[in-house]
Amino acid sequence: MFFMKKCFRRQPSSFRLDRIVVMVNVPKTRRTYCKKCKRHQLHKVTQYKKGKDSLYAQGKRRYDRKQSGYGGQTKPIFRKKAKTTKKIVLRLECVEPNCRAKRMVPIKRCKHFELGGDKKRKGQVIQF
Repeated sequence: MFFMKKCFRRQPSSFRLDRIVVMVNVPKTRRTYCKKCKRHQLHKVTQYKKGKDSLYAQGKRRYDRKQSGYGGQTKPIFRKKAKTTKKIVLRLECVEPNCRAKRMVPIKRCKHFELGGDKKRKGQVIQF
């Protein structure tokens, strides 16, 4: 039998639809399973943010000690960043007064993220 390998040619970057900005819109509340209540409950949705770095963590203390005095920069500074976006992490908090259990849910990468924005209507004209 004769097998023919399909050859897919990549489109030039100008051909792609980079002009359209797709915004990820997530509602502020979500009804989902709560592990503590053991049933579906309403959850408050917020975006996870990284906390402030501690000045007293072992690595920071070691780095500061090494940097002090003469000798310039002692450790390499990373400069080959590849990604342009970060993965969005949602922080879900159960609204049940006795529970208040929190959990993190990661979603995909996106450039524009919105929490509780206007919903898209079918057949509505986009205004600029």
